Amino acid sequence: MFHLMFSTPCLYVIVRFIWPLPGPLPARLAAALLLLLASQYHLYARFSSGSVFSPEFPRAVLIFFNWAFGAILLLAVLQIVVDIGALLTMLVRRQWLTIPATLRYGMGTAALLLAAIGVHQAIRVPPVKDIEVTIKHLPPQFDGYTMLQLTDMHISRLNTETWTRAVVDRSNALGVDLILITGDLIDGPLSARTRDVEPLRDLRAPDGVYVIPGNHEYFFDNETWMQHFVSLGMQRLSNSHALIERGGAQLTLAGVTDLSAPRAGLPGPDLKQALAGAPANAPIILMDHQPRNARQAARQGVALQLSGHTHGGMIRPLAPIIARANEGFVSGFYDVDGMQLYVNNGTALWPGFALRLGVPSELTRITLRRAAERS
Repeated sequence: MFHLMFSTPCLYVIVRFIWPLPGPLPARLAAALLLLLASQYHLYARFSSGSVFSPEFPRAVLIFFNWAFGAILLLAVLQIVVDIGALLTMLVRRQWLTIPATLRYGMGTAALLLAAIGVHQAIRVPPVKDIEVTIKHLPPQFDGYTMLQLTDMHISRLNTETWTRAVVDRSNALGVDLILITGDLIDGPLSARTRDVEPLRDLRAPDGVYVIPGNHEYFFDNETWMQHFVSLGMQRLSNSHALIERGGAQLTLAGVTDLSAPRAGLPGPDLKQALAGAPANAPIILMDHQPRNARQAARQGVALQLSGHTHGGMIRPLAPIIARANEGFVSGFYDVDGMQLYVNNGTALWPGFALRLGVPSELTRITLRRAAERS
């Protein structure tokens, strides 16, 4: 079903784009065959590793397949738009309308260029995005406190050791007080990714590096991965919390497991357990990979929730669709019953669909500010 779903756009492109083009039949048949082969990228990924989430091909091959696969999807969308426009025009004019070949060539060129831009945006080392968060009752000692959120790094054969090293170097250069990694660090088993994740050992912040799992960790033996992250110097928060102290004041930093954990036979997110024993007067910052439980977090007094998972929608027109699958949350800031939720666009993307258009990746530097007290 998975492969059939991703083959459908290709079949539409063959029938509505390739077949009506002028030119010899053998050329059109060859083009159709090439598109069919490119559309089966995820099937090849399964053959390479046993999982569509861990394609084990050279990076150049992965870049090519993401470009080709993305171009097919974009071309299918463009062709659908043109077909709908042509149909409406025929209904209004009550006469047959032929789509000119020049328009088809233009669509094909646009799809190829947009796919190339989208892949480039997906695989780059992200720029820094600065945001400020004003928190009620934030102790004055934490006014100006800085945190870096990394999320959805998807370290893989696409985002390799070289990419990870560049992200670590840029992150360390920011000089933040605390680094928070909110899940989906990897795609692949530890045996295949050990070298690619090794640069994470060098992440540095005065108050430490904290990590929670995302759904992709559960695809590849979550417990093994979380133990390895600890061995790299990270501090694990799995339905637990830590206290960040400065000048006698405290922040509660809580982290929960992912919503997908029960499907792997492991404990799901439990914020009540995570906050057990936390001081009543310390503002709570929550790390939760998926944003869907934000309203429950707000009811438990969380001041700021940091999430990822959605990749910001990846392609701008897709954002409303992704939002519907995530309780309306997809990218940026939300006020959730008085709690602030920040949904990060992500540091990278899953190598099975690495395409960004209008939704940039980010290294997110967060500065905490104390809300003005009302007299």
